[in-house]
Amino acid sequence: MSVRELVVLGTASQVPTRHRNHNGYLLRWDGEGILFDPGEGTQRQMLRAGVAAHDLNRICVTHFHGDHSLGLAGVIQRINLDKVPHEITAHYPKSGQRFFDRLRYATAYRETVGVTEAPVDRDGPLATTPSYTLDAHRLSHPVESYGYRLTEPDGRRMLPDRLAAHGIKGPDVGRLQREGSLAGVSLDDVSEVRRGQRFAFVMDTRLCEGVHALADGCDLLVIESTFLDEDTGLAVEHGHLTAGQAAAVARDAGVRHLVLTHFSQRYTDPEEFERQARAAGFEGELTVAHDLLRVPVPKRR
Repeated sequence: MSVRELVVLGTASQVPTRHRNHNGYLLRWDGEGILFDPGEGTQRQMLRAGVAAHDLNRICVTHFHGDHSLGLAGVIQRINLDKVPHEITAHYPKSGQRFFDRLRYATAYRETVGVTEAPVDRDGPLATTPSYTLDAHRLSHPVESYGYRLTEPDGRRMLPDRLAAHGIKGPDVGRLQREGSLAGVSLDDVSEVRRGQRFAFVMDTRLCEGVHALADGCDLLVIESTFLDEDTGLAVEHGHLTAGQAAAVARDAGVRHLVLTHFSQRYTDPEEFERQARAAGFEGELTVAHDLLRVPVPKRR
């Protein structure tokens, strides 16, 4: 059975706290693992969460502030130490190439694994696999930042009552799926579109077009909510979102499951983020993230 879940490795903004590590998020999507924003300490958090270097296929960095990228050095060296048998692709803002280079070669080690560098410099698709298309959208932060979105291709859902009405059963069902028609019966006659699942990862940003584009129709949205609404001025000044702003984006985008994360150390009551998100009118499933949490991608409708 395929597994689709988010493993939360860290949830702090700027600095780690007693209870929150720097950022780090692993998306398990069928047989692949995509690591987002590995901040300082990510390698150890992976160990605590039962995530191995072999589980990684892609690394996606939104921007080169330390809480989103300082863990790159350790993760890349662990990939090489463990001799991961497959190639790994790294996506990150092209303007931060010098930072990626420094982190990739921060200390001496033996390179045994190919890490393909695929820097991002514009909105649009980055990769297409049988399971998903990966896109990037520019965000609004003091340094160049991109959010990421996975979209599964639409499929077909067979309708048993219609199959029975047309007398199609057994091996003929598979034949109809492969060939598109059988004895005058088309695939459209006995099935309906099954919308592909959608996931988005939105970190440090003010409200902007990219935020809304990434969130649109998501089954699972992971989004920063560094500040509470009473500190909206600070959020705008430093290029961040509040809990209410993030929830309003999710509400308007039709998000099914909202995961709030990247919390400022100034706040001690996580429940206040949930209260403000609900006050903003978001009625879907809501999670205020904590370290080592696992969040399943919602089942298809």
